[in-house]
Amino acid sequence: MAVRIHASAIIEDHVSIGEGSSIWDNVHIRHSTQIGEECIVGEKTYIAYGVKIGDRVKINAFVYICNAVTIEDGVMISAGTIFTNDRFPRATTSDLKQLRDSDPDQHTLPTLVQAGATIGAGCTIGNDLTIGRFAMVGMGSLVTKSVPDFHLAIGHPAKSVGCVCRCGQLLMRFSPDATITNKPEITCSACGLKYAIANQEVIELTPPILN
Repeated sequence: MAVRIHASAIIEDHVSIGEGSSIWDNVHIRHSTQIGEECIVGEKTYIAYGVKIGDRVKINAFVYICNAVTIEDGVMISAGTIFTNDRFPRATTSDLKQLRDSDPDQHTLPTLVQAGATIGAGCTIGNDLTIGRFAMVGMGSLVTKSVPDFHLAIGHPAKSVGCVCRCGQLLMRFSPDATITNKPEITCSACGLKYAIANQEVIELTPPILN
């Protein structure tokens, strides 16, 4: 399958784009970035240099993905999401007489979005953290710490409020008083996949779907 790149997109040198991927209008992809097969990169999205993106990833419009971000297969990143990689950014040296170098250094911290996760519209994603497999971050959330696999996280800052199925449907909500949640078996009402929940860790009981 051919790669489709809009005429207005800017693709710098040494960018790898997999078969069947679509890059829409006014997208800017910096050098040395890797994008997998059958991905969609929405209009006016910026992807910095050295970013790694897996297969079948959907990136909506107006997304900002900075250096040190890795996105695994099957991830959904909704419109207006912003990634960050520096907890204490400054434009200049302390005497204000020289711009700081923009190249990665010891202050550049990584972010990993694991396979199947969804990030809702208008989110801000911190750094030095992981968003787990098939986790879901609700729209407008501020993520400042890692989100476990299959968890639903929302708010400012984002907190886990429940867990979701591989298909995206809500499995259950956690107790608001933060008591430990245990459930030996829970079945998704939408697709029938089964899970167990032990101390809010979600364990798949149905064998994962293999390609």
